[in-house]
Amino acid sequence: MGEIMETASPEPKVIGSIDLPSVRESVSRARSEVRKWLGVNHPAIDDVLLAVSELVTNSIKHSDSKVGDFIGLTVAATDEIIYVEVNDPGSMFSGPHVRKEMDAEDGRGLLIVREISLEWGTREHGHGLGRTVWCAVRATPLPENPPIPKSVSG
Repeated sequence: MGEIMETASPEPKVIGSIDLPSVRESVSRARSEVRKWLGVNHPAIDDVLLAVSELVTNSIKHSDSKVGDFIGLTVAATDEIIYVEVNDPGSMFSGPHVRKEMDAEDGRGLLIVREISLEWGTREHGHGLGRTVWCAVRATPLPENPPIPKSVSG
């Protein structure tokens, strides 16, 4: 009898990592780096760029980072999933959360990330050690208008 071999899903491979100054201008720099790492024709580039923009912006605005601090951005991938991680100093006051007010003018970043991601979450690294906010985006987005299967009559 032959053995049944289980195939483990491949470990994500880091395709890019950068430390960015904790300033507003770093959001556009983060997008530029991700375009280089993934390529502008990658099928998930729009969703990944949107996730990166939101996570880096939130990190700069809502963490305890100060002038001179850095935000870490890492993008890793398998054939099926693009992983985005943003590391920052964290915050003593609150953790990242999705706003309840859907019509708010500001603060919808994690709502957007939640909508375009397979999943997202946070990892606290301990007092003074920072936080990581991450998301997983499908590498090949589902079609917006999936084809309707033809009925089979017999």
